[in-house]
Amino acid sequence: MTIADYAFWLFSICVIVGGFCTVISRNPVHSVLWLIMAFLSAAGLFVLLGAEFVAMLLIIVYVGAVAVLFLFVVMMLDVDFAELKAGMAQYLPLSLLIGAILLMQLGMVFGPWEFSDTAQSLRAAPTPTDTHNTAALGLILYDQYFLLFQLSGLILLVAMIGAIVLTLRHRKDVKRQNVLEQMWRDPADAMELKDVKPGQGL
Repeated sequence: MTIADYAFWLFSICVIVGGFCTVISRNPVHSVLWLIMAFLSAAGLFVLLGAEFVAMLLIIVYVGAVAVLFLFVVMMLDVDFAELKAGMAQYLPLSLLIGAILLMQLGMVFGPWEFSDTAQSLRAAPTPTDTHNTAALGLILYDQYFLLFQLSGLILLVAMIGAIVLTLRHRKDVKRQNVLEQMWRDPADAMELKDVKPGQGL
């Protein structure tokens, strides 16, 4: 066995252990840390496959943004997880039924799975080494699929604006700061001078 084989088994075991401990861990902070370990191990597997770009995306997006955001939310919110788990226990039979249905569907999908006759030959075919895979991916995205790439970005932008519009609520009972009104106010109207005599209260 080579070093790549040992690294594959190490990363694979770390992914499985990290995912399993993420689910069964009682402390939510520990669950997020196990999840980060699973993401890092999956990134290592992508590096072994030669997909360095996907590995860096996994680290930057999922570990650097999503998992850290989960960690901040879990640590900052004062959530009673014991009460939350007690409320979730009543839905355990329904969740087991849904899980069994999903496993049956996965079995129906992967049961008749067959490999293509040309898959092994295409996998063994030599690939050009003059272009890095990240550069080749960029050429494909920004050359052949440029319009689709821009349209997907536009769809995500519209979805983000729609989410902001749907969740934005102007409450009337909340005091809000009007910067322009503060800048344009007249000091003569905003202040009033009182001549207080000695020994006289306000």
